[in-house]
Amino acid sequence: MTKASKNKRIRHDRLLKIIETEPFLTDEEISKRLDVSIPTVRLDRLELGIRELRERIKEMARRTQEKVRALAGRDIVGELLDLDLNERGVAVFETTKEMTFERSDVVRGHFIYAFAESTAISVINADVALVGVANIKYKVPVNCGDKLVAKADVKRIRTNNFVVWVIVFRDRKEVFRGKFILITV
Repeated sequence: MTKASKNKRIRHDRLLKIIETEPFLTDEEISKRLDVSIPTVRLDRLELGIRELRERIKEMARRTQEKVRALAGRDIVGELLDLDLNERGVAVFETTKEMTFERSDVVRGHFIYAFAESTAISVINADVALVGVANIKYKVPVNCGDKLVAKADVKRIRTNNFVVWVIVFRDRKEVFRGKFILITV
């Protein structure tokens, strides 16, 4: 085995591990982690049969949204990528110019709240779930074009009450956190 083919095999192994742990990284982000060019990442993805980012997200979202009971697909803000009912969930959300305040590039809070709330409701295994109480904190401003990731964890279940914590990240930095007490009917 030549040195070049050995390096390629090692790079392919690293690429597979990166995609497995963080499936919503762009080719540019992957190229920085692997210290190779973006075209090299694209060629490696093609060789390994790894879809491009948007296709990976669409497929994960399609499979995950089939599990959701409390919300219809069009009611979910963002895209669910991973879901274990009554345990945890992960969703992504891309902000747009229409979500920002007119005089700034800052995304209005109700869009971030709606993203976190729908993620919290999605993890509940019930036909109907409503927010009874929400304790939320905005940590840093979010700007147009930011890609957000929400991680929801069900912390406690008591009959028809669920305590769900949702943390929203941008580039692994926390921008929002919420503790939701959900009531099921």
